[in-house]
Amino acid sequence: VQLQASGGGLVQAGGSLRLSCAASGLTFSRYDMGWFRQAPGKERDFVAAINWSGGSKYYTDSVKGRFTISRDDVKNTVFLQMDGLKPEDTAVYYCAAAPSRGLRLPKNTHEYDYWGQGTQVTVSS
Repeated sequence: VQLQASGGGLVQAGGSLRLSCAASGLTFSRYDMGWFRQAPGKERDFVAAINWSGGSKYYTDSVKGRFTISRDDVKNTVFLQMDGLKPEDTAVYYCAAAPSRGLRLPKNTHEYDYWGQGTQVTVSS
């Protein structure tokens, strides 16, 4: 299984970025997908998750209304559209895959089986 994250970069506050995560080696439609982020010296924190069908989404409070998670099951890819970026959004962003259990969306790192390599997002003030 491989998860390849891309789309990070340097952007000014108020700008936008779109992260992508291409999955291979798994039956993508059977997995819930999530995005996490980790700032230097801090723990890896939950950002957003989307269920196997795309019909359920969940966001951490600090990104609600600014970030949008989506998925394309034809391309086996999950996206994170980030608008209104703030300096405090600066972190390495990781995508992850969790086998769908049909219950609540996974929000903890231990619930995810597979992880991408991370992509750096830097927001300047």
